[in-house]
Amino acid sequence: MHRKPWCYRLGIPFTYDVGEDAWSPRAIASPPVFDRLRSVAFYEGPARDLVLALKFSRRRELAGPMGRWMSRAGKEFLGEQSLILPVPLRWVRLLSRRFNQAADLAKVIAADCGGQYEPDLLRRRKRTRQQVGLSAKDRHRNVRSAFGIDKERESELQGRHVILIDDVMTTGSTVTACSKTVLAAGAASVNVITFAIADPSLRSADEAVKP
Repeated sequence: MHRKPWCYRLGIPFTYDVGEDAWSPRAIASPPVFDRLRSVAFYEGPARDLVLALKFSRRRELAGPMGRWMSRAGKEFLGEQSLILPVPLRWVRLLSRRFNQAADLAKVIAADCGGQYEPDLLRRRKRTRQQVGLSAKDRHRNVRSAFGIDKERESELQGRHVILIDDVMTTGSTVTACSKTVLAAGAASVNVITFAIADPSLRSADEAVKP
């Protein structure tokens, strides 16, 4: 999926070349607060199977190849100056699952590009409902004010180029809430890399499972 031509903002592929910095209808209709998103594949078929195996079957060894594919997808904005933050889980969910799949992926990506991996800088401040089955409006409402930065660590974000890492993007509510949080804390920019992105024209977009 990460081959041009694509939407400059969301990385969604075009069927033909419409220009270097062209935006997709999805990006035009709802411009993201982050700069760019890059994903490896649509959330369907084998890509969906990999995400579910990593998250729910605890196939943590899959984070290695998945993270390297994500690193290639986001290579245009990854580098040694990148501050790489996984989308966090609430501690209750982390305790039950025993790992954060986004953190596993972020660690691989940081090692691959030489960036700075900080798994605890961005935190989930309140417990949220499962996103699956919620409308786009309810998803955004569900994660509003859900994330935060420790006040004593805000200086670590000043002027930094942040890369947010997650396994899947559906409506974008989670990465939007995270992006707003790190930008408000002083980050210079935010880009996002996910393994998969839900295609709203496919049924699987409504079935995507979010943390």
